[in-house]
Amino acid sequence: MSDRDFKVVEIDSIKMEDGAKELMSTPEMQPYLRYVEAAMLEGDVDSCMREIAGLPLEKRYVWRVASALKWGFADFEDWSVVVDRKTLNQEDGAKVMQLLRFRPIQFCMFLKALLGAEEMERLMNRAIAIAKQDS
Repeated sequence: MSDRDFKVVEIDSIKMEDGAKELMSTPEMQPYLRYVEAAMLEGDVDSCMREIAGLPLEKRYVWRVASALKWGFADFEDWSVVVDRKTLNQEDGAKVMQLLRFRPIQFCMFLKALLGAEEMERLMNRAIAIAKQDS
């Protein structure tokens, strides 16, 4: 298959997580979608990149991810996680695991895209080593 062989797929036909379609339709995502379209169709990516470069940090994709992690872990302590693990029924536990299934991969891909493969690996290995330590 050559680089030019591609199939146009309507966004409504793609299986997405709950909320993904809504996030993709926000004004903040439109410059990124224009960039992806231009890159795929060999269009004017430079003007798309200039548009994205002009966005304030709080409107950037990386900010959305980083700030979601901030709020998700702002009050983190593992005792609550342990008690939830011990008290969740099987169905609720399965729902949580389904939500988390791809997150480590996505986070590594996020870090790789932002920092490069070597720095992503260094950060993740350091995080794993710290998490393994006994408190």
